[in-house]
Amino acid sequence: MLVAVPILILFPILLISISKESWYPFFFKIARVWAKIILIGMGFRYTITRDQIPEAKRSYMFIANHTSMTDIMLMLVAIKNPFVFVGKKELAKIPLFGFFYKRTCILVDRSSAKSRQAVFLQAQRRLKQGLSVCIFPEGGVPDEHVLLDVFKDGAFRLAINHNIPIVPLTFADNKKRFSYTFFSGSPGKMRAKIHNFIETTNYNVETTRDLNDTSRAIIYKQLQEFHKA
Repeated sequence: MLVAVPILILFPILLISISKESWYPFFFKIARVWAKIILIGMGFRYTITRDQIPEAKRSYMFIANHTSMTDIMLMLVAIKNPFVFVGKKELAKIPLFGFFYKRTCILVDRSSAKSRQAVFLQAQRRLKQGLSVCIFPEGGVPDEHVLLDVFKDGAFRLAINHNIPIVPLTFADNKKRFSYTFFSGSPGKMRAKIHNFIETTNYNVETTRDLNDTSRAIIYKQLQEFHKA
């Protein structure tokens, strides 16, 4: 209900906002309001701490650990810079939500090498338009008992190719609040942290794995600190 009702109420405005790619920043502003309605309506109290604040006129690669469907909403709330999600195509099947998802996000079929190549081309086009990109580099939600899965290289290669900073975010409580296990979760706090940016100027294709490991280490360390708190 929380997902669908705001979309239905705003449907005409949303439809207009996605009719041109150049109008995407306006759609993004509406999406942020939608995300706040869902999080607050579900009883989640989110707090966001920032080591560094993204500049308004610069493109970034936003990455975070992936633990829950609410990661999408919390990312929208945490980041003001208009960005485009790179996400799995299966979400496009969700009624109503999927209609806008497949028209505003970059969809990837992980089983298809051709699809993965198309993602790079679409992301390049969006970056040239001045937007940022968001990728969950684990590639999917890991097993409930895995604190942080291995990161795939796609986000880091794209950031290196376009010389844009990596912005790591850590989501502490999303799995606990709203996991993929039925009859689990509860209202409560959701903590997020935006870490210092990692400039990609000194990286190249050969050192992609180094950038990957550095980014993952930042998020992993913060997860451990969150869990001790």
